[in-house]
Amino acid sequence: MGRMVALEDSVGLMLAHDITEIVPGASKGPAFKKGYVVTKEDLPHLRRLGKRHLYVLEVAAHLYHEDQAAELMFQSLCGPGVEQVGPPAEGKINFKARHDGIFYLDKERLIEFNMVPDVTCSAIHRYTPVKKGDILAGTRAIPLLVDKNYVHQACEVAEKNGGLLQVRPYRPLKAGIVVTGNEVYEGIIEDKFADIVSQKLKELGAETVGSALCPDDRRVVAQTITDLVGQGAEIIITTAGMSVDPDDVTRMGIADAGGRNLIYGTPVLPGAMFLVGDLVSHGRKLPILGVPACALFYKTTILDLILPRVLTGEHFDRAKIAELSHGGFCRNCAGGCRYPLCGFGRGS
Repeated sequence: MGRMVALEDSVGLMLAHDITEIVPGASKGPAFKKGYVVTKEDLPHLRRLGKRHLYVLEVAAHLYHEDQAAELMFQSLCGPGVEQVGPPAEGKINFKARHDGIFYLDKERLIEFNMVPDVTCSAIHRYTPVKKGDILAGTRAIPLLVDKNYVHQACEVAEKNGGLLQVRPYRPLKAGIVVTGNEVYEGIIEDKFADIVSQKLKELGAETVGSALCPDDRRVVAQTITDLVGQGAEIIITTAGMSVDPDDVTRMGIADAGGRNLIYGTPVLPGAMFLVGDLVSHGRKLPILGVPACALFYKTTILDLILPRVLTGEHFDRAKIAELSHGGFCRNCAGGCRYPLCGFGRGS
């Protein structure tokens, strides 16, 4: 697989090891790396390094060089919203986000990919909010020369459903916010909820088209929701009135307004009394979220796990909600909230 050749005969052949260049008092490092394919333009440089012969690799027909393998795996792994970070180096390519959004991957397929010998792909947690340019994952060939069958097997796993790694952009939806509670409606206490929710929406590229205060009256809650949809709202977020107190009627108002497929209760703390589902109103179906009072007191709650994913177009069922239990306990870190650079919501 390796042999010694005269320098003049090395053009087009692959180096079997690094060739080091030392600049006295300045630097020491590889001028040419293992696996590099020698060109005619390289010969003067190699002569200056004292090379008259080179040890080169001959790649058998059933093998890929590590960089070739990395390129093929990248093309198969790369889905919408993901792009390459520079050319392959030593058989490795990193992936970055093409735009803001949520990072998605199929965990089972990622495991299946990594069951293939001599190749690897590692990634950040799925459902992580990312910004344009954020590094998401890396893939590489482990040996310098990789069996083509292994590479093809891995690529077949990766390219199903349009690529294993994806970043789904946020949809710039128009939101309507309904704040419930007699004490807020009557002006006994000042509402803080609308500003909190509006800011979270703004950070995700959504727009608040209307907000309203409602008493704890299911008929008023239902009518207010309907009115906001009529004003062009494409997502409704209600706040408070989600507990078991007899005055907490927000859930009933949501159902009366056309709530469908409503899931109430999540295995996430803070946020156990959260609601998510569909709203059918004015001939349209749109997402509706019911946010419990915990969002007033905690910087990060269930809302921060669900809202970004809903804005990408994801629909939630009971199974997806149940998955949130793994990693769904916020530790309320004493040193200050670091989300999303923590384990909260990352286990599902």
